[in-house]
Amino acid sequence: MNSATTLRLPEDKLKLIRAIAGYENRHLSDIFLELADEYIERSRETLELLNIPGFAKECKKGLAEIKKGKGKTLSELDD
Repeated sequence: MNSATTLRLPEDKLKLIRAIAGYENRHLSDIFLELADEYIERSRETLELLNIPGFAKECKKGLAEIKKGKGKTLSELDD
């Protein structure tokens, strides 16, 4: 199933993308699908980590400890 959305881009970037699409004889929708696939692939590891129960909460907790001058060094984590 395909859905529609509105994408707002600065005019100068849109002109460049249209020019490249025309040169490559491609539709804008194909280019944006390709960009979306690349973005999802780059974010896949993050999505997998966020899917671990409690992962984000533990990261925030650890960051708060570090800001307070607490926490462990990397060598202490290996023990």
